[in-house]
Amino acid sequence: MSIPNTIEAGNQMWGGRYAEGPSAIMAEINASIGFDRKMWRQDIRGSLAHARMLAQVGIITAEDLTAIEQGLEQIGQDIAAGKFAFDATLEDIHLNIEARLTERIGEAGKRLHTGRSRNDQVATDMRLWVRDAMDGLAGQIEDCMRAFLGVAAAHTTTLMPGFTHLQPAQPTTLGHHMMAYVEMLSRDLSRMRDARNRLNECPLGAAALCGTGFPIDRHATAAALGFAGPTRNSLDSVASRDFALEFLATCAICATHLSRFAEELVIWTNPSFGFVKLGDGMTTGSSIMPQKRNPDAAELVRGKTGRINGALVGLLTVMKGLALTYAKDMQEDKEGVFDAAESLALCLAATAAMLRDMKPNLNRMAEAAGAGFSTATDLADWLVRELKMPFRDAHHVTGRLVAQAEAMGVDLAGLTLREMQTVEPRITDGVFGVLTPAASAASRTSYGGTAPANVAVMVQYWQEKLA
Repeated sequence: MSIPNTIEAGNQMWGGRYAEGPSAIMAEINASIGFDRKMWRQDIRGSLAHARMLAQVGIITAEDLTAIEQGLEQIGQDIAAGKFAFDATLEDIHLNIEARLTERIGEAGKRLHTGRSRNDQVATDMRLWVRDAMDGLAGQIEDCMRAFLGVAAAHTTTLMPGFTHLQPAQPTTLGHHMMAYVEMLSRDLSRMRDARNRLNECPLGAAALCGTGFPIDRHATAAALGFAGPTRNSLDSVASRDFALEFLATCAICATHLSRFAEELVIWTNPSFGFVKLGDGMTTGSSIMPQKRNPDAAELVRGKTGRINGALVGLLTVMKGLALTYAKDMQEDKEGVFDAAESLALCLAATAAMLRDMKPNLNRMAEAAGAGFSTATDLADWLVRELKMPFRDAHHVTGRLVAQAEAMGVDLAGLTLREMQTVEPRITDGVFGVLTPAASAASRTSYGGTAPANVAVMVQYWQEKLA
């Protein structure tokens, strides 16, 4: 039996579409139309603004402008209807649209590219696409905040354990817990808006890298596209992708916040905790274990955070070694940005849906709120407040009482007054008023604290702010 040459066999396996040699490989690695076609709307918007400016300053005629406008409008309709055949040999969305335009309207189509380059064109398209994505995601962040607010408003007094190190620490409320995520998302929303403001400058007209000798009006083009103004340095205009990096960083931080809540849902829905239940619409079953109710939506929110973080690291790595100005490496900016935006949109939608679907188990959470001697700090505070004891001494006394209760198999409220007085004789029966989880939560009235009255105020504040 003959044994095939493994190297030759391997070449046959991977060769495939590259059988024609270097030119086929070059075409495959060079083309971006497979993914940058997502920017067709932005590309047409940019071309329309550019053409109108060219006509305004007299570089093209009014007749040329009319033909370009009608041609681009028809191309947009064809793409939206799925009737546009993208050609990989034309590399990217810019050349695909320009070639079809010239095919349809002739010479006027060839004049469209006057005073610009694909370098400033793609930078403009990317800014427009990211800006549109930011606006959509900002709306979704607000909706997710409202979903958290809805749970908080219904559960300002619902007791649950607060954790540090995932160990019971102090009693809190479900409402207060939900409001923590409202605050996190509010900062994500602020970051998204701040990043949008910095992005909102138009590179169009920077041309390949040094501007153009044609008498273009970059301020007019910027205004037509809704930018605050044109970019101020032509080299920076085509060389920089920090707007995309900032967008990805904002997405990554927001996704990380959602992932933390997703992890909590995974824990809380475990029967060992049993804090909340997700319905059939937001869980999946098992192929062999009929009792299973898996929180897959939460797990996927948690998982997709990794790919969003990866997109940020990927683009940082692409950009870190590039001398000014444009290099083809920068073609790698798009897929990660597109994927991160779509992934975060899905994570926000899934999180909002889970919040609106979940059913808290009030009794189980209230029971857990008192576990693990969670009112120990309240006891120490009572000793300081009522007996004027230094806090470090109160901490020591409380620790001894916790050890005594633990040895007896009871919580702190289960100790008798006499048993407490064996550790600290001055303790009175007034101490029992602070040893319940409800009393503990209600006592945390400092600004931002977990007291239900505080939570209700914060719920109202955010409801009005988001109205």
